Amino acid sequence: MRERRLITAMIGLYCREQHASGDLCAECAGLATYANQRLDRCPFPEAEKPTCAQCRIHCYKPAAREQIKAVMRYAGPRMLARKPLLTIRHLLHGRRPVPERPRHKGGSSSSHAQR
Repeated sequence: MRERRLITAMIGLYCREQHASGDLCAECAGLATYANQRLDRCPFPEAEKPTCAQCRIHCYKPAAREQIKAVMRYAGPRMLARKPLLTIRHLLHGRRPVPERPRHKGGSSSSHAQR
């Protein structure tokens, strides 16, 4: 999954340069695990999934959302030099139209953000 590779690369870059560690520190490893759990539960099919910045569903808890924003603010501009193909694909993907909010598999009207 493209998003998984991208978020893993961004968190890795952020942690290496901000926390000066070769491997992910405990905080960044926890954020990476949380981000992957959120991707696993995304209601959009792979082909229709918008970029997180465009998504109408905000599935991160507030604290994790602030952490991921800090990671993206730092790593985003640096990704073009380090992972150009992945970054260009992400930028092109972000130009696609945003799909309507999908219905839950069970037909429930509960919100994805309420987990």
